[in-house]
Amino acid sequence: MKVLFIHSEQDPYTPSKPLETLERLQFGISYISSVLKEEGHRTALLVVSPDSVERVEKRIAEFDPGLICFTSVFTEFHIIQQAMARSRKAFPGVFAVLGGPHATLNPEECLKEPVDAVCVGEGEFATLELAKQSEAGKRPHGIPNLYIKKADGSVERNKPRPFIEDLDSLPFPDRDMWLPWVSNPFSRPSLLVGRGCPFQCTYCCNHALRHVAEGKYVRLRSPANIVAELENMKGANPYLGEVYLEVETLGVKMEWALELCDLLRDFNATKEIPVVFGTNLRVTPNRDYNKLFAALASSNFRFVNIGLESGSERVRREILNRRYSNRDIENAVETARKHGLQVGFYNLIGLPGETKADFKETVKVNRICQPDWFLTAVFFPYPGTKLHDTCSETGLLDQGLDTDLERRKPILELPGFTKRQQERRRAWFPWLIYRGKRPWKELIWLVAMAKVYSNRRMIKMHRWLIRKYFLRRVDDEYRELIEACYTFDGKEPSLEEQEPVAVVAAAEGEKAQ
Repeated sequence: MKVLFIHSEQDPYTPSKPLETLERLQFGISYISSVLKEEGHRTALLVVSPDSVERVEKRIAEFDPGLICFTSVFTEFHIIQQAMARSRKAFPGVFAVLGGPHATLNPEECLKEPVDAVCVGEGEFATLELAKQSEAGKRPHGIPNLYIKKADGSVERNKPRPFIEDLDSLPFPDRDMWLPWVSNPFSRPSLLVGRGCPFQCTYCCNHALRHVAEGKYVRLRSPANIVAELENMKGANPYLGEVYLEVETLGVKMEWALELCDLLRDFNATKEIPVVFGTNLRVTPNRDYNKLFAALASSNFRFVNIGLESGSERVRREILNRRYSNRDIENAVETARKHGLQVGFYNLIGLPGETKADFKETVKVNRICQPDWFLTAVFFPYPGTKLHDTCSETGLLDQGLDTDLERRKPILELPGFTKRQQERRRAWFPWLIYRGKRPWKELIWLVAMAKVYSNRRMIKMHRWLIRKYFLRRVDDEYRELIEACYTFDGKEPSLEEQEPVAVVAAAEGEKAQ
């Protein structure tokens, strides 16, 4: 059977290549696609944006799928709603299923949409069973994880199967399906090393997702399986130079992390071009990271990203349910630097209950630690999270939720900390933390980019300027390669372009050398 996946990108990098880098690919449908392909099904991908939803009918007509799979998070749902409506109107006989975090957390609401089923929880084996039944000409029935609409208008709500405990049993995710949609196919890819989070942060949906099904929620792939996928990626592109190991925190299980570092070290010892790594780390109270960071450094890790979120211990404790001290953060950064690792910080602004004084604490901790880079995101109250409920109960959501430029524009008008004040502090954050530590021209540039990327019209203008003037400054011998990487013709990839293209990427990588 032919299965078409439809994914959305609210902020497309270009009309034809909406994903800027390989880190933007979505692992959920990547794994589902690989499971389907392993069983002989054919898959294709369409990435739509607010300005390209009209491509849905054309792509469905070209590919002629027997099954259409939509996926969405809350802030992208308005785009997927349009795609589902167009799909149903033009092709009412094609079975359509909606999955993703938004569908999992809000299945009853999603059943009102023009789809035939909603997937609750992990979708690999539910989609496979759905494809098998549909291919056999059966009306889908009794499939765990699926809420299926019946002909009489009622809904068959099937209990989710347990979480997939053995992640090694899954084939490696389908990366080829994404390459035609990525502006820079030589950018750093991510490699998913585990699923689930052991923590209960109130702004995150993990605390709700862990109750969707039975079984172990926090699962890690074996180090050997991770390295096997890395070998696969290196085989497809011998010039692969850096990989981001995607996990909620690499420190979730120390023995596992140390074993992984040993195998990564052995892996790189056999490579002419070794791979550099980065990952996430959640700091926990009174933890000595010397052993872990020494292992990371010896296995060619370049950096760790640490979620500070707020520099106010009160905000972290009472609002975010994150219980570590500022001294714990400072110790972790000092230890990382001792072992030659770079450190990035994740910060939040605009949290319910946050004050200007609290945000000064965030500035203070950043100024003390001097992260090599940072991401300061605006808090967004995702439905299904505890903080969304808090915001709703306290009247902070009475004006509704603006999903445009998610996490780049202030959402909540807080008492004593207005949207305008939040916006200014976010934009000037680089100046506040690096003043006197870095060249002033660099800081002005960072402030300017923060302002640009919080305004959609300015974003488009900035990208247009890059396209128009950057290529003029490139040596002729590299011009063809860059133009191949950054395509701006406004045409979506053809179905033929979505066939495996890893070998092509490797060849282009050789040219770049």
